[in-house]
Amino acid sequence: MAVKEFPAGTQLIQSEQNLTALHLIAKGSVRADYPGGTYYLQKGDVIGVCEIFYGSHFISYQTEEPTGITSYPCTAATLASLMSKSAELANMIVTSLFKQFREIHDQYEMGVFDCENFYHYLLNSYEEYKTFCTKHGFAARALPDLETLEPLSLDDDLEGWLDGYYEQLTALISENSAKGINPDFLAGVTIKANLDVHRVVSVCRMLYDYRSDIARLLMNENRLDFFDLYTSLLYKIGKNDPNSTTLIAALSTMMIQMEDQTSIDKEMYQTRVAEYRDKLANLGDAPAESSAVEDVADVTDSMNTILTYAEVPGEIATAFREAVKKFAKQPDKNASDDAARKLRLSITKLFYQIYEKAFLKSLNDPAIPKVVKMFFNFGYIDENLAGLENAAYLYQIVDKLPTDPNRKVYTAYEWFSAIYHGKKSPSRNEFDSDFATFLREQKMTGNITAADEARMINDPKEQVLFEIRNMFPTVNKITFGRVLSFCPIFSEHNVLKDLDTSLVSVEKVENAFAQVRAIDFSAYYRDVIYTNPDIGIGKESIGVEVLPDIILMPNIGTRGIAWQEIEGRKRTTPARMMVSIFQMEDLTNILVRLTGDFRWEMCKRVQGARWNDISEPSLTSEYFDYIQFYRKNRDLSADAKDKIKLSMQKAKNSYKEMFIRDYEAWILYEGVGSPRLNKVSRNIIFTYCPFSKAIRTKLAANPLYKETMSRYDVKLSQKLHHYDNVFQKLKNTGVPIPKELQDQYEYLSM
Repeated sequence: MAVKEFPAGTQLIQSEQNLTALHLIAKGSVRADYPGGTYYLQKGDVIGVCEIFYGSHFISYQTEEPTGITSYPCTAATLASLMSKSAELANMIVTSLFKQFREIHDQYEMGVFDCENFYHYLLNSYEEYKTFCTKHGFAARALPDLETLEPLSLDDDLEGWLDGYYEQLTALISENSAKGINPDFLAGVTIKANLDVHRVVSVCRMLYDYRSDIARLLMNENRLDFFDLYTSLLYKIGKNDPNSTTLIAALSTMMIQMEDQTSIDKEMYQTRVAEYRDKLANLGDAPAESSAVEDVADVTDSMNTILTYAEVPGEIATAFREAVKKFAKQPDKNASDDAARKLRLSITKLFYQIYEKAFLKSLNDPAIPKVVKMFFNFGYIDENLAGLENAAYLYQIVDKLPTDPNRKVYTAYEWFSAIYHGKKSPSRNEFDSDFATFLREQKMTGNITAADEARMINDPKEQVLFEIRNMFPTVNKITFGRVLSFCPIFSEHNVLKDLDTSLVSVEKVENAFAQVRAIDFSAYYRDVIYTNPDIGIGKESIGVEVLPDIILMPNIGTRGIAWQEIEGRKRTTPARMMVSIFQMEDLTNILVRLTGDFRWEMCKRVQGARWNDISEPSLTSEYFDYIQFYRKNRDLSADAKDKIKLSMQKAKNSYKEMFIRDYEAWILYEGVGSPRLNKVSRNIIFTYCPFSKAIRTKLAANPLYKETMSRYDVKLSQKLHHYDNVFQKLKNTGVPIPKELQDQYEYLSM
């Protein structure tokens, strides 16, 4: 067979590429990459031998130096035939297979060791951080994902005997190779070993994903990470403090850890480290107290001001004061022990009782104290618990918050006020019951009478109390992000970023939605029927854009929630989405996720009981069918199926969560030309969430989108042709084109 020459750096084979041949390395070397590992092949090794059973590659291969390759057309069905032609080649195939298996298995064992060490390193680092904070009188901050950090657990781990089995099998075949071994046996060994190689690679992928997930705790783009915990603490105490050497040493160890984590973006790492070293070089003693604390006198004894205003019973006020005082003294306010958990629950229960009383009183008060406004909009209670500098900042901004109900962005207080004044209806509760349904259920269970129901249904006070008692506590906890350590009062230990940069404004919300709609232009359009018999228009389906209401919960949080997709039953009413007023995570990323959630729920709303019936094609039915039967889908490679399996485990077997994750990849990566989805998922999402015209034009030459885009263009041209005919008929009769139809034409042309 002829030897084909390849220069160094040539990508020979890409993962998921069809396998049609085995390739013997005649000279040179090749790097083999798979999720979670890399190994090297030399002269005499065979490319593709680990994957031939699957008919497609799950390993990528690139030349490390000028390399010569001899290719042998081969599939799983013809492997025995190839081996029967040359005993020497057959021996090289099996020997290379076992060598590659051992390489990957060694990396699996090292990966398990690394994951366990990495996990304990993070736990120990956080304990040391908390100890340092307690010793020096600082509030220990908690990272959003630290609460859910768990030790490595492999549901499909490898058997302990596997390595020894292949070691012995290698020896047996090597000893008997000179005698000539039945090629059917060798082919069978190869095919069976492919299953084990794939299993080891799959587990290595799990290990890589685990390391990647917890590596984000060391450093991430949102700066909610260990590196920021330690550097912020160092900047507070100053380089000349005797204890600074402890922090500097911990940061040096941390940087060594991060250099080994391939999942951490190198450019981000270098930027953050350079920034740290620059600040460290110019860092002297701890900075003096900020002059921003000029309004301290106005926030003194805030809790007493709030409790007096709310006029709660004395026993509630006393219990709340004692609980907050005890909470403030806790060195670890996120502790998970039973006593700490019960204390946070007690504070939470009393907080909402006080909030309710204070809110009702404020409705008839034209001069609400600023400290009380801080309570309504930020969950603020105590100046010392909040930190004097933070309290002063809240005091400065509370009368000029950057929200605007006319532009669909509300503070919590503005939202509750809108419900009380009849501008908005109460939200559905966590059991998906609206206010009217809730009252009906209360009557049926005997909790209220029919007369009570008739009185309460139009009572604005009862409506707003329904909102405060049902939606508010649940959503406040969810948007906070760390449900196990949730406490609704504003505390300095939750401030993970500067408040001024994390404050959500109407401009930030509009900019974030603009970015989403620039990619998924139809995200918030709803189909409605337009008729105009007077000019001969029967029924035309047109799209109407309805952007959601955004309600800012009074907390420092990391999450958002799409609470409901419409108001009542009318499909042209806005969705309701909630985020924290101080958002620690990237707001655009959160709104991308909420848009994916909205798309799924809105489709279910429109499709009704048939939302997962594939006989009626829709976003939810096609995606549901794709996930349910992915194992039998011939359009998916073995590697793609493996990824789906792992993704389903991460999504806790939720089809909706799987879709939202794919939608995030669609907007954040595929929308900027960086493919992340498999062929099937990409086709479904493109069909129902098409890119805008500008992006379609950019991707027109990309073969990944060609087939789907062609189908979309055909359907689009048919729709536009229909409107061209309608418009021509109207022009012929001298009738002006209705704005609704003109808008629809422009919408389709986006």
